[in-house]
Amino acid sequence: MNCRPISKPESITLQGFKHACHAMLYARSEEKLFRRIPIRYAVLMQMRFDGQLGFPGGFVDLCDHTLEEGLKRELSEELDYTLDFAESDHMYCHIWEEPFHLVTHFYTKRLTLAELRAVEAAAVQGKEFGLETMGLVRVPLFFLHDGKGGLPSFLCNNFIGNARSQLVDALKSLGIVKEEQLKRALKSSSR
Repeated sequence: MNCRPISKPESITLQGFKHACHAMLYARSEEKLFRRIPIRYAVLMQMRFDGQLGFPGGFVDLCDHTLEEGLKRELSEELDYTLDFAESDHMYCHIWEEPFHLVTHFYTKRLTLAELRAVEAAAVQGKEFGLETMGLVRVPLFFLHDGKGGLPSFLCNNFIGNARSQLVDALKSLGIVKEEQLKRALKSSSR
């Protein structure tokens, strides 16, 4: 599956392409695993109906909505929680040409930890829970002493489309995980 970056303004002028919007929701966290391993951030992904990990969101119709309104609707359906998205939450988009004719838009939204927990609690009431989505998952951003547990093991999972690279890019560009730690996690996960 080949995709390439495209600007948001250019993407919405394309004819004959579907648009899908997904969002990484995250929050700063002072929590500690086993009272000693700092969590630092809580980052949400979801288990999809097909057993792959991805981000909440889905297809939007530009005839009826802006991208941000469409994403708000999708998340409301999947998570039973209403979040507003601004154009500034848009991180980037990719075009998938043959055979998909698809543009994927990726957003990031920082919440408070209380808001993130409310999203997690509401998600099991979403109309797509147990059907399209099997539940939310927090990404373990830490490294266990063996160097494999935590983020490296998580990156070994099966991700839909470019969700894995979206996760890694967002963790890096938002400063959630240091670049050298990400490189170490990616190297360990490719073994």
